[in-house]
Amino acid sequence: MKILVYLGHPAHFYNYKNSISNWKKNGHDVVILIKKKDILEDLLRAADLPYYNILEEGRKDSKLGIFIGLLKRSVRLFMFCIKHRPTILTGTSVENSYVGKLLHLPVVNINEDDAAVVPLYAKLSYPCASQILTPQVCNNEKWDEKSIKYNSYHELAYLHPNHFVPDKSLVEKYFSVDEPYFVIRFAKLNAHHDTGIKGISAEIAERILAILKPYGRVFITSERELEPQFEPYRININPLHMHHVMAFAQLYIGDSQTMAAEAGVLGVPFVRFNDFVGRIGYLRELEDVYQLGYGLKTKDVDQLYETIEMIMKMPQRKEIFQKRRMKMLTEKIDFAQFLTWFIENYPGSVKIMRENPDYQYRFK
Repeated sequence: MKILVYLGHPAHFYNYKNSISNWKKNGHDVVILIKKKDILEDLLRAADLPYYNILEEGRKDSKLGIFIGLLKRSVRLFMFCIKHRPTILTGTSVENSYVGKLLHLPVVNINEDDAAVVPLYAKLSYPCASQILTPQVCNNEKWDEKSIKYNSYHELAYLHPNHFVPDKSLVEKYFSVDEPYFVIRFAKLNAHHDTGIKGISAEIAERILAILKPYGRVFITSERELEPQFEPYRININPLHMHHVMAFAQLYIGDSQTMAAEAGVLGVPFVRFNDFVGRIGYLRELEDVYQLGYGLKTKDVDQLYETIEMIMKMPQRKEIFQKRRMKMLTEKIDFAQFLTWFIENYPGSVKIMRENPDYQYRFK
C-alpha cells in the first residue's frame, strides 16, 4: 500500500508515529503531508521522518485567512494525490475527506472530540470521509453510523507502556527529578472551536504559583506569549522529551485538552481549567470513571485553588494515581497497534469490526 498520512497538529505526529513505523516495517510506502503548526516540523525532523509541507507560507487566523488556507491546501492535496497516487488517505484534516471523495480514494479520519465540540470540523470532514475512527465514549451524532469505535484514547497510541517507558536520564539533562516539580500549560485557545472558551488568566496563574512553590519547582510550557513575570518558569527542552518530563511530575495544571489527557494516561494527576469541561467524552471518562484528573470550568476559580491544595495534601498520591492508571490500562487497547491493523487491512477491517467489535481486544 501507499499510505498518505496528513498531519495538521503536533498531537497528530504522536498519534501516528508508531503506526508509521509499523507500516514501514511491514513493507508499505508511507508519505507524510503536513500543514505548518507550532512545533510539528521540529518533531518530524527530530524523528528523522521526511515530509512535504503543503502550506509552507502558513495562514492568518482570521475567518478569511482560514478559508483561503483551506482552499490552498485542498488544491495542493488534490494535485499531490494525482501525482503520487496513494492507496488510502488518513489523518484529521478536513480536506482529506473531499479530495479523497473526488478521487475515489478511501479516507480514514481519526478524531477523539465529540461532534458538538468541533461542529464545523465535523460538518466539513465527516460527510465525505469513508470511515471515522473514534473512542467509544465519543459522540459523533448523525455520523455515528459510519464510525468505528474502539476502547482507547489517542494518547495511548504513544504513551501506552508498549511504546513509552519514562527515562529519568532525559529529564536529568534539564533538572533533577529528585526535587518535586509541577508542569503548567497555557494553550492559545484560538482555534475555530475555541470561540468563547476561556482558560488560565495571568491573575489565576500567579495564585497557582503561590500555592505550588512551597511544595517544589514549577515549570511553564506555553503556546501563547508569556507575561514577563512568568518567563523565569518557562521550560526550554527538546519537544521529544516533554512526555518524559511529564511522567515524573507531581501534578499537571493547564487549559489544554491533550496535555491533560497525556498526564492522565501516565498516572500523573491533572487539573484541567477551561470551559470545555463536561463536554468532551474521553476527558470526562478519564476524570469521572478513572479519577485520573479534575476538570473545572472558569467560573469555579475558588474550587480550582481548593482542588490543587487537596491534591498536594493527598497521602500516597503517587501510588493512588498509578493504581487508577493500571485499572484504565487493563481495560483499554493499544491504539497504535489497532490503527496499524485497521489501515493495513482496510476495508476488510471495517467488516471485521462491524461483525465482531471485540476483535479489537487482540491489540492490548
